[in-house]
Amino acid sequence: MPRAKQPKKVPVVLSHRQASKVLRELGGKYRLISAIMYGCGLRLSEAHQLRVKDVDFDLAQIAVRDGKGGRDRWVMLPDRLSSALKRQVQRVKTIHAADRKGGGGWVTLPHALARKDPNASCELGWQFLFPSSQWSEDPVTGRFGRYHLHPSATQRAVKKAARATGIPKPISCHTFRRSFATQMLRAGYDARTVQKLMGHRDIRTTMIYVEAVTDAGIGVRSPLDHADWRD
Repeated sequence: MPRAKQPKKVPVVLSHRQASKVLRELGGKYRLISAIMYGCGLRLSEAHQLRVKDVDFDLAQIAVRDGKGGRDRWVMLPDRLSSALKRQVQRVKTIHAADRKGGGGWVTLPHALARKDPNASCELGWQFLFPSSQWSEDPVTGRFGRYHLHPSATQRAVKKAARATGIPKPISCHTFRRSFATQMLRAGYDARTVQKLMGHRDIRTTMIYVEAVTDAGIGVRSPLDHADWRD
Protein backbone atom coordinates (compact mmCIF):
# COMPACT_ATOMS: atom_id res chain seq x y z
CA MET A 1 0.00 0.00 0.00
CA PRO A 2 1.42 3.41 -0.90
CA ARG A 3 1.82 5.74 2.03
CA ALA A 4 -0.29 8.87 2.16
CA LYS A 5 1.73 11.99 1.47
CA GLN A 6 1.96 14.61 4.18
CA PRO A 7 0.45 17.92 3.10
CA LYS A 8 3.02 20.60 2.39
CA LYS A 9 3.05 23.19 5.17
CA VAL A 10 4.47 26.68 4.91
CA PRO A 11 6.58 27.42 8.03
CA VAL A 12 5.46 30.33 10.19
CA VAL A 13 8.28 32.87 10.37
CA LEU A 14 8.79 36.38 11.70
CA SER A 15 10.22 39.45 10.04
CA HIS A 16 13.00 41.34 11.80
CA ARG A 17 10.47 43.90 13.00
CA GLN A 18 8.08 41.26 14.33
CA ALA A 19 10.86 39.34 16.09
CA SER A 20 12.04 42.58 17.68
CA LYS A 21 8.53 43.31 18.96
CA VAL A 22 8.32 39.92 20.67
CA LEU A 23 11.82 40.28 22.15
CA ARG A 24 10.96 43.70 23.55
CA GLU A 25 7.98 42.19 25.38
CA LEU A 26 10.28 39.65 27.04
CA GLY A 27 12.61 40.41 29.92
CA GLY A 28 15.69 39.07 31.65
CA LYS A 29 16.77 35.52 30.92
CA TYR A 30 13.74 34.83 28.73
CA ARG A 31 14.68 37.63 26.35
CA LEU A 32 18.27 36.38 26.24
CA ILE A 33 17.26 32.78 25.56
CA SER A 34 14.86 33.88 22.82
CA ALA A 35 17.49 36.15 21.30
CA ILE A 36 19.87 33.18 21.16
CA MET A 37 17.25 31.10 19.34
CA TYR A 38 16.58 33.89 16.85
CA GLY A 39 20.18 35.04 16.47
CA CYS A 40 21.86 31.62 16.35
CA GLY A 41 19.17 29.20 15.16
CA LEU A 42 19.20 27.07 18.31
CA ARG A 43 16.41 24.78 19.38
CA LEU A 44 14.79 25.54 22.74
CA SER A 45 16.42 22.50 24.35
CA GLU A 46 19.83 23.45 22.93
CA ALA A 47 19.61 26.97 24.35
CA HIS A 48 18.64 25.67 27.79
CA GLN A 49 21.45 23.11 27.83
CA LEU A 50 24.21 25.64 27.13
CA ARG A 51 26.99 25.68 29.70
CA VAL A 52 29.35 28.48 30.64
CA LYS A 53 32.27 26.89 28.76
CA ASP A 54 30.23 26.69 25.53
CA VAL A 55 30.41 30.44 24.93
CA ASP A 56 33.72 31.55 23.40
CA PHE A 57 33.84 35.34 23.48
CA ASP A 58 37.30 35.56 21.88
CA LEU A 59 36.31 33.53 18.81
CA ALA A 60 32.72 34.87 18.85
CA GLN A 61 31.33 31.32 18.74
CA ILE A 62 28.85 29.22 20.68
CA ALA A 63 29.28 25.45 20.91
CA VAL A 64 26.05 23.47 20.67
CA ARG A 65 26.61 20.10 22.34
CA ASP A 66 24.57 16.95 21.81
CA GLY A 67 22.10 18.52 19.42
CA LYS A 68 19.42 16.52 17.71
CA GLY A 69 20.94 13.18 16.71
CA GLY A 70 23.76 13.62 19.24
CA ARG A 71 25.73 15.94 16.94
CA ASP A 72 27.86 18.90 18.06
CA ARG A 73 28.19 22.10 16.05
CA TRP A 74 29.44 25.67 16.25
CA VAL A 75 27.30 28.74 15.60
CA MET A 76 28.17 32.42 15.51
CA LEU A 77 27.98 34.60 18.62
CA PRO A 78 26.09 37.74 17.53
CA ASP A 79 27.75 41.01 18.53
CA ARG A 80 24.45 42.18 20.01
CA LEU A 81 24.49 39.28 22.50
CA SER A 82 28.09 39.50 23.69
CA SER A 83 27.57 41.98 26.55
CA ALA A 84 24.36 40.32 27.76
CA LEU A 85 26.00 36.88 27.78
CA LYS A 86 29.00 38.21 29.70
CA ARG A 87 26.62 39.56 32.35
CA GLN A 88 24.83 36.21 32.45
CA VAL A 89 28.13 34.39 33.00
CA GLN A 90 28.85 36.72 35.92
CA ARG A 91 25.42 35.91 37.41
CA VAL A 92 26.14 32.20 37.12
CA LYS A 93 29.55 32.74 38.72
CA THR A 94 27.97 34.52 41.68
CA ILE A 95 25.27 31.85 42.10
CA HIS A 96 27.82 29.06 41.82
CA ALA A 97 30.13 30.61 44.42
CA ALA A 98 27.22 30.91 46.87
CA ASP A 99 26.15 27.32 46.17
CA ARG A 100 29.66 26.04 46.85
CA LYS A 101 29.72 27.79 50.21
CA GLY A 102 26.35 26.27 51.02
CA GLY A 103 27.44 22.73 50.23
CA GLY A 104 26.08 22.58 46.67
CA GLY A 105 27.48 23.65 43.31
CA TRP A 106 27.26 20.26 41.64
CA VAL A 107 25.89 19.79 38.11
CA THR A 108 25.14 16.78 35.91
CA LEU A 109 27.83 15.85 33.37
CA PRO A 110 27.35 14.30 29.93
CA HIS A 111 28.17 10.71 29.06
CA ALA A 112 30.90 9.08 31.19
CA LEU A 113 32.66 12.30 32.18
CA ALA A 114 31.35 12.05 35.76
CA ARG A 115 33.29 8.80 36.16
CA LYS A 116 36.43 9.99 34.37
CA ASP A 117 36.63 13.39 36.09
CA PRO A 118 34.40 13.51 39.21
CA ASN A 119 35.62 16.99 40.20
CA ALA A 120 34.49 18.54 36.90
CA SER A 121 30.88 18.61 38.10
CA CYS A 122 31.72 21.44 40.51
CA GLU A 123 33.72 23.54 38.05
CA LEU A 124 32.28 26.85 36.84
CA GLY A 125 32.72 25.98 33.17
CA TRP A 126 30.35 23.04 33.42
CA GLN A 127 27.56 25.00 35.11
CA PHE A 128 24.44 25.63 33.04
CA LEU A 129 24.29 29.10 31.52
CA PHE A 130 20.63 29.38 32.55
CA PRO A 131 20.40 27.59 35.91
CA SER A 132 17.16 26.78 37.69
CA SER A 133 16.13 28.86 40.67
CA GLN A 134 16.22 25.89 43.06
CA TRP A 135 18.57 23.09 43.95
CA SER A 136 17.84 19.53 42.92
CA GLU A 137 19.18 16.24 44.28
CA ASP A 138 20.76 13.62 42.09
CA PRO A 139 18.92 10.34 42.80
CA VAL A 140 22.10 8.30 42.28
CA THR A 141 24.79 10.27 44.11
CA GLY A 142 22.60 12.29 46.47
CA ARG A 143 24.55 15.44 45.63
CA PHE A 144 22.79 18.81 45.38
CA GLY A 145 23.15 21.24 42.51
CA ARG A 146 21.27 23.23 39.91
CA TYR A 147 19.83 21.83 36.72
CA HIS A 148 19.05 24.16 33.84
CA LEU A 149 15.91 26.29 33.67
CA HIS A 150 12.85 24.26 32.70
CA PRO A 151 11.89 24.79 29.03
CA SER A 152 8.21 25.24 29.90
CA ALA A 153 9.06 28.50 31.69
CA THR A 154 10.49 29.99 28.49
CA GLN A 155 7.61 28.62 26.43
CA ARG A 156 5.07 30.36 28.68
CA ALA A 157 7.02 33.61 28.60
CA VAL A 158 7.23 33.60 24.79
CA LYS A 159 3.53 32.81 24.40
CA LYS A 160 2.61 35.67 26.73
CA ALA A 161 4.92 38.08 24.93
CA ALA A 162 3.58 37.04 21.53
CA ARG A 163 0.00 37.71 22.60
CA ALA A 164 1.00 41.13 23.92
CA THR A 165 2.39 42.16 20.51
CA GLY A 166 -0.89 41.47 18.74
CA ILE A 167 0.94 39.81 15.84
CA PRO A 168 -1.68 37.55 14.17
CA LYS A 169 0.59 34.52 13.88
CA PRO A 170 0.92 31.32 15.96
CA ILE A 171 4.26 32.20 17.58
CA SER A 172 6.22 29.72 19.67
CA CYS A 173 9.85 29.30 20.69
CA HIS A 174 10.51 27.27 17.55
CA THR A 175 9.30 30.19 15.44
CA PHE A 176 12.52 32.02 16.34
CA ARG A 177 14.59 29.13 14.95
CA ARG A 178 12.54 28.99 11.75
CA SER A 179 12.86 32.75 11.37
CA PHE A 180 16.64 32.49 11.73
CA ALA A 181 16.78 30.06 8.80
CA THR A 182 14.62 32.16 6.48
CA GLN A 183 16.37 35.42 7.37
CA MET A 184 19.77 33.85 6.67
CA LEU A 185 18.57 32.65 3.27
CA ARG A 186 17.04 36.04 2.50
CA ALA A 187 20.41 37.60 3.32
CA GLY A 188 22.01 35.48 0.58
CA TYR A 189 23.66 32.68 2.57
CA ASP A 190 23.61 29.33 0.78
CA ALA A 191 21.60 26.34 1.92
CA ARG A 192 24.68 24.32 2.98
CA THR A 193 25.78 27.05 5.36
CA VAL A 194 22.31 27.29 6.86
CA GLN A 195 22.18 23.49 7.13
CA LYS A 196 25.36 23.43 9.23
CA LEU A 197 24.22 26.29 11.46
CA MET A 198 20.82 24.69 12.02
CA GLY A 199 22.27 21.23 12.64
CA HIS A 200 20.18 19.51 9.99
CA ARG A 201 21.36 16.02 9.09
CA ASP A 202 19.56 16.09 5.73
CA ILE A 203 19.75 19.02 3.32
CA ARG A 204 16.13 18.31 2.39
CA THR A 205 15.08 19.63 5.79
CA THR A 206 16.86 22.91 5.05
CA MET A 207 15.27 23.05 1.59
CA ILE A 208 11.88 23.51 3.24
CA TYR A 209 13.06 26.98 4.24
CA VAL A 210 14.64 27.60 0.83
CA GLU A 211 11.29 26.87 -0.80
CA ALA A 212 9.53 29.11 1.71
CA VAL A 213 11.78 32.00 0.69
CA THR A 214 11.69 31.40 -3.06
CA ASP A 215 7.97 30.62 -3.14
CA ALA A 216 7.29 33.95 -1.44
CA GLY A 217 8.49 35.74 -4.56
CA ILE A 218 11.39 37.52 -2.92
CA GLY A 219 12.65 40.27 -5.23
CA VAL A 220 9.65 39.89 -7.57
CA ARG A 221 7.44 42.94 -8.15
CA SER A 222 3.73 42.42 -8.57
CA PRO A 223 2.14 43.93 -11.71
CA LEU A 224 -0.33 45.68 -9.43
CA ASP A 225 2.52 47.85 -8.13
CA HIS A 226 2.86 49.30 -11.64
CA ALA A 227 -0.85 49.80 -12.25
CA ASP A 228 -2.77 53.03 -11.80
CA TRP A 229 -5.81 51.47 -10.18
CA ARG A 230 -6.75 53.88 -7.39
CA ASP A 231 -9.71 56.25 -7.86
